[in-house]
Amino acid sequence: MAKKQLKDNMLGRILAYATFFLVAVIIVTMVQRKKSNRATDVVFEIEALRSGDFLIKSEDVLEIIERSFGHEIVGEPLGDLDMERMERVLEEASFILSADAYVDAEEVVHLDIKQREPIVRIMDRDGQQYYLDHTGAKMDLSDHFTAHVIVATGNIPPYDPEFPSAENNNLRAVFELTQKILSDEFLENLVGQIHVSRQDELQMVPIVGDQRIVLGNTEELDDKIFRLKTFYHEAMSRMGWNKYKTINLKFRNQVVCKKR
Repeated sequence: MAKKQLKDNMLGRILAYATFFLVAVIIVTMVQRKKSNRATDVVFEIEALRSGDFLIKSEDVLEIIERSFGHEIVGEPLGDLDMERMERVLEEASFILSADAYVDAEEVVHLDIKQREPIVRIMDRDGQQYYLDHTGAKMDLSDHFTAHVIVATGNIPPYDPEFPSAENNNLRAVFELTQKILSDEFLENLVGQIHVSRQDELQMVPIVGDQRIVLGNTEELDDKIFRLKTFYHEAMSRMGWNKYKTINLKFRNQVVCKKR
């Protein structure tokens, strides 16, 4: 009886091993067959900017991939398509914040793209133009769309990836002021341009009217903005938008205006 039970146990283990091996072979075969199958199509999903616009289009994404890999996606064996590398290549493009690449059951390649959101357009002192996103990353200008963002001009140095931590850097000052403007509804509706003078003074140019709002620098910025809001609410509403040429907030506890 014991010998029969032992024999049955051995037979059961053999059958289990055989089944496991057969399943493994089937899985490996299916994977190999899947890899040899060719991509039937490529589908793009590009998330729009908050404005609903696109700085990059599907043809741009396809061009980046084909230039990097040296071949088209459609018709290529799935085993030759490195999805992780494809994501890395796309995320190196200045317009793309993140990319997700995968293949579905129909051998269709999906590319899900999230765009970088520009917050300011820089025109530096060397004539170079580009956008900055909310992280300070540099973005090329788009061939398809001009983002409606704050424009910064004047004595702005060339882009340096380390600018957010640099001292006495006008690009850093512009970036910090832009962030402040976008965090304040009043300023966001007021300011259309930031200018850095030859004396390295920060100035804001309103969307309505043509006066200059002189900040000097970003020190005590909250207090300067408070004085500006108070002045606009109490004085500009009575005097009119075009009475003053400059509104100077450089001096502590003062608003010094120059009439036209």
